[in-house]
Amino acid sequence: MSKLTPCLWFDDRIEDAVNLYVELFKGKILSLNRMQDGRVFTASFEIAGQQFQALNGGPLYKFTEAISWTIDCIDQAEVDFYWDALIADGGEESQCGWLKDKFGMSWQVIPRALGQCLGGSDRAGADRAMQAMLKMRKLDVAGLEAAYAGK
Repeated sequence: MSKLTPCLWFDDRIEDAVNLYVELFKGKILSLNRMQDGRVFTASFEIAGQQFQALNGGPLYKFTEAISWTIDCIDQAEVDFYWDALIADGGEESQCGWLKDKFGMSWQVIPRALGQCLGGSDRAGADRAMQAMLKMRKLDVAGLEAAYAGK
């Protein structure tokens, strides 16, 4: 177990959320603790080598963009895969590679090409890539690379 484990506060859809995240990131459920009525009260799960706890805490607190999870995507195919899966069934697109899943959790679906373009030695190209990114919802690798190259 990691020394630090994030605890995610859900409003009654904890089991659905944990199942989605474990399936999407090929993780595993470590434990589910149920209440007398059968609903999950707490869960422990692991995805991408990170352990999480989840709490069925009720409607008092909601997720905000103040906390988000960044997904490091190798290429456009990975961006498309995670983006489509996380906005499915009620998720919401935002700007610059950000989205909220159907549970309200914020995600950044970021291709490695973004860092390469923004951190490249051609500062004018990096500025063009930044301007292109600011106009995108889901990030487009080809569009970022074309902007960087000045095409």
